[in-house]
Amino acid sequence: MSFDHVMRQPVMAGARFDLRIPDEADCAAIAHHAGRSCVARMTSSIPHPFPDGTAEAFVAAARAADRTEDVWVIDGTKSGEGPVLGVISLQYMDRNQSEIGYWIVPEAWGNGIASEAVRTLVEANPLGNRTMFGTVFQDNPASARVLLNCGFDYIGDAESFSAARNATVPTWTYLKQLQHPA
Repeated sequence: MSFDHVMRQPVMAGARFDLRIPDEADCAAIAHHAGRSCVARMTSSIPHPFPDGTAEAFVAAARAADRTEDVWVIDGTKSGEGPVLGVISLQYMDRNQSEIGYWIVPEAWGNGIASEAVRTLVEANPLGNRTMFGTVFQDNPASARVLLNCGFDYIGDAESFSAARNATVPTWTYLKQLQHPA
């Protein structure tokens, strides 16, 4: 697999926020929100409790030239909602594909931020992918609705390990074709 597409990430504007590269100033907010059980339990990779230094390591990895994932903070400063409303990412995959992942601060749940962030990222398609995948835990139907509302199609059930739960959890997998194969 080649990571030739690794480049400087674009800033993308949504109506209520900007998607931008995380920086050191975001570490305290990321640690606070990602460290909440209700957030961590709905992700595969966020541990709970959230160890000291994890946010700093996350930001450093997100800014590394040899990263395998592009990460953006959902920055709601322009609408007065705060500099960290959540995080959205694209994990590099082979065959011109990526996997989208996101989490939103609980105070912003249910107000469309997740759908707008996913739609903004999909429409920008900064990696030029043909296909994006998304996986959500089956006990998180709100996240499944986000993907469906953004044009992803359900393709099946699977399982994924949750670091916060220290368990394998049933998932739903979704796919969005962004370009038709040549």
